[in-house]
Amino acid sequence: MKISIKLGLWFFISIVFIEAFSMIFLHEKLVHSQVHQELQALQARGNSHRAVLEINSDSATLHHIGLMESQTDTEVVITNTKGGILVSSNKINKNMEDLLNKRINNLPRNGRILQPDWQNKKYIATVTAFNNKDGKKAGYVYMFRKTDEVQRLISQLNKHFLLASLLILIFMFITVFFLSKALTKPLISMKEATKKLSKGDFSVTLPPPSKDELGELSQSIQTLANDLNYLKQERNEFLASISHELRTPLTYINGYADIAKRKELDEADRFKYLDIIREESQRVSGLLKELFDLAKLDQNTFSIFKEKVDLCVFLKSIYQKVLPAFKNKGVALKLVCHQTIDLNIDPSRFEQVILNLLDNSLKYSKENTTTYLSVSEGNETIEITIKDQGIGIPQEDLPYIFDRLYRVEKSRSRVTGGFGLGLSIVKQIVEAHGGEISVESQVGHGTSFTINLKH
Repeated sequence: MKISIKLGLWFFISIVFIEAFSMIFLHEKLVHSQVHQELQALQARGNSHRAVLEINSDSATLHHIGLMESQTDTEVVITNTKGGILVSSNKINKNMEDLLNKRINNLPRNGRILQPDWQNKKYIATVTAFNNKDGKKAGYVYMFRKTDEVQRLISQLNKHFLLASLLILIFMFITVFFLSKALTKPLISMKEATKKLSKGDFSVTLPPPSKDELGELSQSIQTLANDLNYLKQERNEFLASISHELRTPLTYINGYADIAKRKELDEADRFKYLDIIREESQRVSGLLKELFDLAKLDQNTFSIFKEKVDLCVFLKSIYQKVLPAFKNKGVALKLVCHQTIDLNIDPSRFEQVILNLLDNSLKYSKENTTTYLSVSEGNETIEITIKDQGIGIPQEDLPYIFDRLYRVEKSRSRVTGGFGLGLSIVKQIVEAHGGEISVESQVGHGTSFTINLKH
């Protein structure tokens, strides 16, 4: 069964139950109120006759009361204290006699309801006592009204309630139908979208989400689709890039291996070709190592073993290790760290971070420029900055430089080297240490990488 039908039925049954309960309760209250009003009106009419009789209770007054009531939908019977009938507005029948013969005790001044049962009896009735001029009880005023008139009134009320109930059910059915359609339409769209996702089609576009839970679900599915689509594209680009990175050195290895096998080749050329093969083999090995590191980071198996180190001493050892390479290219390297700063890091992993950033600075710096490796300490953080005066990074490339296999230099020049994996690994190692890395750059003026670590 479709969710729209289930939802519609659930709403319909729930609202029908609520409406039925409400209508029955309201009907009972209205019927009770109507009957109560009729009884109160009947009792008030008897009290009115009592007031007249206590002023004058002669035969003319009695006749006038009887005549007046004979022209209405009520009937009156006036008796003396012994039950003798003084006047009656109509012929007394058996049902009225039964009520007249009831013993009356402790009758209040305003009388009482003698017969309230409008459903099973022929009459509803009230009784009120009246006194003579001496203040002594002189008799009783009985008021009667046929219950068929009350029942007719209640029947009209029932018809109105039935018509109202039918109209409510019709409008409710229409409302629930359109409401269930409106609620399930986005769910159906989301179901179709998830079907596409399950089949590998991530080009999903959902309607603009509403500002409710369904809207949040729709937005989540849209975000998931966008992320999966991005990952699919990134995977394809990743595989294409890896294929490209492996194809070049393997082509060199195969080509120069074939040349080196020639018998007529002299030893000097053979060793030159073997050096090229060795160099390209190391290149492939380096790529595989970086890929292995990324795989371990993705699987959370990249081990971080922290220990307390003196940061300045640690950076000085790296500085001395890379200084010859900087001098060989004619690039000055300056270390700015003059205080003792103890920091919990994994020395081998963090050395990989600093070396990678310094290597990038060296690759993209020109002769007679300076690269700075500096440290500053705040209240809660330690900031490590590597700033060069190199060629810089275009602004449009800055958001992507930490992505895997992303290279600003699109030609993949063998002069600049690299696989586009280093900065991705750097970012994940820094984050594994609970830190953050950011970059600022301006073309022609240089690039600055900043690592923020907590104490």
